[in-house]
Amino acid sequence: MKISVDRNVVEITPESEQETASLDLLWKVVIDCYGNNKKMVPMGQFVPGIDTLARFNIEGVQGGVTVYSDEKKATEDNTYYCHICNKYMQVKAGGQVPLCCGRDMETID
Repeated sequence: MKISVDRNVVEITPESEQETASLDLLWKVVIDCYGNNKKMVPMGQFVPGIDTLARFNIEGVQGGVTVYSDEKKATEDNTYYCHICNKYMQVKAGGQVPLCCGRDMETID
């Protein structure tokens, strides 16, 4: 996929049939025929040479089901957060630690 940036305009050019299908799906999720288009907001970071992908959240689209750790339990009532996407969750003592963005969420100090 080719991405070019010219000031405030981003152009995405698919280079395969699968990329064309993915871009079509993205277009249908973000664009609303009635004018209620959604915004894509960056999540976490993208550092060339360190990160292999850039992640964005589409505002106004419901997220997936929360997954919890099978091994880790909360030692006390606490607020857990994901430092990648800034999601927050309340967890009671003894409850399973939530997972987000592929890793355990962390407590807020």
